Amino acid sequence: MKKIALLTAFISLFVSCSSDITDLNEEAKRPATTKAEYLFTNAQKSLVDQMVGTSVNLNVFRLFAQHWTETTYPDESQYDITTRRVPDNHFAILYRDVLIDLKESKKLLDLEVPASPEQTAILANKKALVDILMAYTYSVLVDTFGDVPYSESLDIEAHPLPKYDDAQTIYKDLITRLTADASSLTANSAFASFDSADLIYGGDASKWVKFANSIRLRMAVNMSDVDAAYAKTEVEKAVTAGVITSNADNTNLKYLPLQPNANPLYADLVVSGRNDFIPANTLVDKMNTLVDPRRAKYFTEFPVGSGNYKGGIYGASNAFVNYSHITSTLNDPTFAGTLMDASEVEFLLAEAAAKGAAVGAAATHYNNAVTASFTNWGLTATDATTYLAAHAYDAANYKQSIGEQAWIALFNRGFEAWSSYRRLDFPVLSVPAVTYNGLSEVPKRYSYPAREETINGVSTAAAIAKIPGGKNTLTAKVFWDKF
Repeated sequence: MKKIALLTAFISLFVSCSSDITDLNEEAKRPATTKAEYLFTNAQKSLVDQMVGTSVNLNVFRLFAQHWTETTYPDESQYDITTRRVPDNHFAILYRDVLIDLKESKKLLDLEVPASPEQTAILANKKALVDILMAYTYSVLVDTFGDVPYSESLDIEAHPLPKYDDAQTIYKDLITRLTADASSLTANSAFASFDSADLIYGGDASKWVKFANSIRLRMAVNMSDVDAAYAKTEVEKAVTAGVITSNADNTNLKYLPLQPNANPLYADLVVSGRNDFIPANTLVDKMNTLVDPRRAKYFTEFPVGSGNYKGGIYGASNAFVNYSHITSTLNDPTFAGTLMDASEVEFLLAEAAAKGAAVGAAATHYNNAVTASFTNWGLTATDATTYLAAHAYDAANYKQSIGEQAWIALFNRGFEAWSSYRRLDFPVLSVPAVTYNGLSEVPKRYSYPAREETINGVSTAAAIAKIPGGKNTLTAKVFWDKF
């Protein structure tokens, strides 16, 4: 009885202090609401981490581009991406950690009521920045897999099992969105939108305009072999609207010295204490043949002090101590993660010009691209001029000329290097001596995630049925990869 009386007294005291007990469900240290800025920042970092990281559980683009190879465990260099569920992880991160956060950021922005014309402009800029990153992310998903969830994505209540939309249709819609976003931005320092919450451009709308138009350019050039007239028109519109032309406008996320805000390369190459990656002989041999001065920026010498460079055999088991290593520049925790740079844009313009777009001379853009790459890696414009004298643009073989140099310049940007290779078919890459399931071609896409085939089976099966041969293979090409 005493225990019951004490319990009753305690309850009476508690209720008398608070007649409303609903606040007991509120977690003071884990608030139920957040700010649009926090979601935008988190999405930015998740996106760049995924695109620039090198964990073989998440991202094998450097391996597919044959810029890097592995040492003890060469599985991913041999095209095994299912054991570690690489497609599942890539798919999940881009949808769950990037697109969902951006969608939620946009929802919070939609609830804001600006009190002045200036605040109205700032809010409009924020919404445009969110949409630009969403468009970029969807474009990466298409370029990785082909058809993907789009019109029914990100709405688990209405569409728990979203359909897979046609990749080319998605592309055109994204270009329309990017066009509207770029034109809506108020490129004025007084309307800086996200400010410091924007880890890439600090809210500078003028630079976001160039980034949006550069994504449009990339997507239009990708489409040049499937819809030449449309691609030409969109290329010219993007250039007229203004694209990235200087390394000062590169889409760089600047990392911090300490984890978890350091460049993920630092975690993979330094903190892990592992020696899993070395430069691939495919790239090193090509640059040796060209006597390319960027070798010293990309790789360490082997032997040390010899002035020579030696890449590991692509797709084989390699002893770490017997080859050049990744340069210490990339081991810096503050090394920037890049989504787009001036060199890539200039190579895209060179290709567009070679295919008939009215965007200037292909040779000029080619020269600009190589020069931008040199200066971005700490070499000089004079170094680039000397190099170009020996390796000039070859209009008669523009795909090889542009393709090989773009591939070299896109070092450390594995996804873009792999995409450039798929579109231009240069450089000529060979499969390793041993491959997973006897694969006889360099992969042209990621296979759809096993989790999607299990959970969203009907939609995924419909997408797979559209692939030539009806199989979810790594060698089936995405829609714009025609040759």
